[in-house]
Amino acid sequence: MKWSEVRQHFPERCVLVEAIKSETRGRERIIEEMSVIDDFENGNAAWKVYKKLHAENQHRELYIFHTNNEEIKVIEQPYIRGTKKLKKLY
Repeated sequence: MKWSEVRQHFPERCVLVEAIKSETRGRERIIEEMSVIDDFENGNAAWKVYKKLHAENQHRELYIFHTNNEEIKVIEQPYIRGTKKLKKLY
């Protein structure tokens, strides 16, 4: 799904998504296609599921967004202790 489709299907919700098709341009992570794992009333519930899934497989590209946002923006920042990148959501 594209972000516009997610917003239509899940209005006024927090969504936990997995990036299906994405790329990095400069420092920005562009998510072109995503799969909705679940939707939630609040970010706390979404965060609990995110942590569980991330612990099971750290290689999945998971994000939590609120569908009130017209656009999503993920900025990659170098991780201080190694080569991993911290993704900052806007």
